[in-house]
Amino acid sequence: MNGGGAGPGPVWLAVSSSLNAFRACKRFSPALTIAELKCKLELVVGSPASCMQLELFGAQDEPLGPLDCDEALLGSFPISDGCRVHVTDRSGARAGQFEDLSQVAKYEMAESDYDKRTESMRSFLRQRSWGRWDQDRERERERDREQRRAQEAAAAASLPLGARCEVRVPGQPRRRATIAFVGETDFKPGFWVGVRYDEPLGKHDGSVGGRRYFECPPKYGAFVKPHNVVPGDFPEEDDGLDDEL
Repeated sequence: MNGGGAGPGPVWLAVSSSLNAFRACKRFSPALTIAELKCKLELVVGSPASCMQLELFGAQDEPLGPLDCDEALLGSFPISDGCRVHVTDRSGARAGQFEDLSQVAKYEMAESDYDKRTESMRSFLRQRSWGRWDQDRERERERDREQRRAQEAAAAASLPLGARCEVRVPGQPRRRATIAFVGETDFKPGFWVGVRYDEPLGKHDGSVGGRRYFECPPKYGAFVKPHNVVPGDFPEEDDGLDDEL
C-alpha cells in the first residue's frame, strides 16, 4: 500500500547526499524495495549500497522518517512527487571526495606517442597543412612581420631627438609635443617614440615599468608609434594667458 497516495507509476524524488553538494532529481518506481533503491542510488551519489542510511523528506523539506527496512517497498512509505531522499554515507569517505577532480587518475600520453597517432587532431591539421603546419603561409607571415619592422625602424630613424612634432593618432585630437626618445623599449616590442606634450595630456613622466626613458613632468609623457608622429615646425600654441589687458 502506498501511504502517500502515490499512483502506481514512478514518482519524482530529489536525491541528496552527505558526500556531495549537488542534488539530483530521479524517477523511481514505488514497487522497488529499499534494497533495490539503494543499488540504484549507488550510481547517483557514489556510496556503496551497504553503507547507505536513507532518510525521507517531504516536498516542503519536512522530515518524514528513515527508510530503514531493506525488504520494505518504497511505495509503503509516504512518498509523492517532490519528496527528497537523503543518503548518509557510512563508508568513511569524506565529503566532496567524489567532486574533487584532482583525485581522479588521468591518462597522459607522451608527446612523441601522440605525434605518431594518425587519427588525432594534430594529424588532421598536419595532413591538410593547416595551422602551424602551413609552412608557406607561416613564411609569408614572417616576411610581413620583417617588412613592417623594417618600415617602422626607417620611420623611427627619421625622427630626430629634440625635434618638434605633432602626434596624430586616429580617433584622437592632434597634439603638439617634443620628441624625447626614439628606439626599442622593455614594455612592448617594436620601435616607439617618447614624446613630451606641451600640455598635461600624457600618461606618465617618461618612465614605464620602473625604467626611465626620458624626463618630463607627470602626465606630460607618452609613447606612440613612429607612423603617428609628424616632425616639423610646430611651435607651442599660445593660449593668450600672458597677453596684457
